[in-house]
Amino acid sequence: MDERARTLLKTLVERYIADGQPVGSRTLSRASGLELSPATIRNVMADLEDMGLIASPHTSAGRVPTPRGYRLFVDTMLTARSLDLNEASAELAGAREQLQPDQPQRVIAQAAHLLSNLSHFVGVITAPKRADVFHHIEFLRLGERRVLVILVSPDGDVQNRVIFTARDHNQSELQEATNYLNAHYAGLSIEAVRERLKVEVDALRSEIAALMQAAVQAGTDALQDQGEQVIVSGERNLLDVQDFGNDMGSLRKLFNVFEQKTELMRLLDTSSRAEGVRIFIGGESRVVPFEELSVVTAPYEVDGRVVGTLGVIGPTRMAYERMIQIVDITSRLVSNALSAPR
Repeated sequence: MDERARTLLKTLVERYIADGQPVGSRTLSRASGLELSPATIRNVMADLEDMGLIASPHTSAGRVPTPRGYRLFVDTMLTARSLDLNEASAELAGAREQLQPDQPQRVIAQAAHLLSNLSHFVGVITAPKRADVFHHIEFLRLGERRVLVILVSPDGDVQNRVIFTARDHNQSELQEATNYLNAHYAGLSIEAVRERLKVEVDALRSEIAALMQAAVQAGTDALQDQGEQVIVSGERNLLDVQDFGNDMGSLRKLFNVFEQKTELMRLLDTSSRAEGVRIFIGGESRVVPFEELSVVTAPYEVDGRVVGTLGVIGPTRMAYERMIQIVDITSRLVSNALSAPR
């Protein structure tokens, strides 16, 4: 593609994002700054259409970008830059005050709401993956052969599990197992405890070994049960989006994605393995199955370790430069809030 075609495509995408109307050759002639005849512009647009970068709606002689056209625009023509929090707009900079690092779960919920408010689309974020580490453990006798296992993670999260033992244990035995496990295994991951038990089980008293193995299984079950939480905010904003408002079929499909969350988890999990902001444009992959949808995501960190992903979901016709800045700044604010001393 020559520079003239690139300029016209860039202008067409920008005008369509701004106005939401198919862009004609006369508008392109004025907006592009190129001194080209209408016939020349029409020829270039025909070439772009043959390349699958733009398309002509049935009701207009103008053209609109295709997902492939948006992808080329986003990858090679967008000039979005990472903002320092001090040079961000007052609206974005003010977001810092909305993320109070009092409780991690509250920060996550606030972030989803913030993304939705700033973008006027849908905000989505995965809660941090809980550490699979024993910080502290306790065994409490509930009744004959029934024991409550209390698992406390390093960040203070508490998981309770009831286990059934092969024989009855008095509280004194349970306290001995509690003390031994906290003294020798605290701070290790559940998998590390499991591996050490394989080696050390013969040297342990049988009742302690049995309780420790049950505790490891309870910890594994707790991690599997919690899954990975996705918080979604602002779904109703899509009802006001021109691109979706008249298509109830598309809206139903989108709301089904938000309810099921499986597709969202797959998308956000993919994003967490990449650095910086990523843009997924609908229709170009199985990750975003709807042509009318785009997703802008970024991972966030706690103490330098990536623990989750956040993003904005909206129509393909979105102001990508602004969405990139919203997502980038929010990811940094969330990272700072969750990493702050508590």
